[in-house]
Amino acid sequence: MTSVLQAWVEQLSLMQQTVLLGAIRGPDGIGKRHKAKPLIRWYRRSLLLSAFDCKVLDNPGTPGGGSFTGPSISFSVDELTPEAKVAQWTKAMHPVVSDFMDSRDELPFHYYTHFMHGAEILGYKHPDSTIRGFWNGVYVRMVHALHAWPETEAQLDQRLGDTEDGWRSRADETATCSE
Repeated sequence: MTSVLQAWVEQLSLMQQTVLLGAIRGPDGIGKRHKAKPLIRWYRRSLLLSAFDCKVLDNPGTPGGGSFTGPSISFSVDELTPEAKVAQWTKAMHPVVSDFMDSRDELPFHYYTHFMHGAEILGYKHPDSTIRGFWNGVYVRMVHALHAWPETEAQLDQRLGDTEDGWRSRADETATCSE
C-alpha cells in the first residue's frame, strides 16, 4: 500500500512524524478562506503526496492538489527556469507568512504551537534546502512572536527522539499522566 507521506518523512523518528501529522488538519473555528489557510496548505504540500496523482508538490504555486493541498500562491511556473521558480515562490510567500502571523491571535494557541513545532521539523529535516530554509524561517518567526528562543536541531532530536527520558527531560510536570 502506498503512503500519503513523502518518503523522507518516514525516515524521521516516530515522535517527529506524529508532530508533523498533528498540524495537518488545521485549526477549528476559522473559515475556509481564512488568511492562515494558504500557509497551512503549503505545510501539507511539504510533507504529503498529492492524493490525485501521488506526486510531490515541491513549491506552493504548482497547480493541483485539490483544496487540501492546493496552491498557496498563483503564478505560472511552466515558463520559468528552476532558479526563477524558487526565487519567485519564496518571494511570493513572504506576505503569506505575514498574513498567518498577523492572524495568530485568531488561531487556537494549541494549534499555533502544533503548527510551530511542525514548521520546526520541516525547517530542520526537509531534504530540499530551499524548503527547509523557508520553514526554518517560519519556525523562528513563530517562536520569536512568543518572545521565546528556538530549539536547536540537537534539542529537537533529544525531545522527539523516541525515548521517554528525552521527552520527559523537556516536559512540564503537567504533561505526564498521574494515576
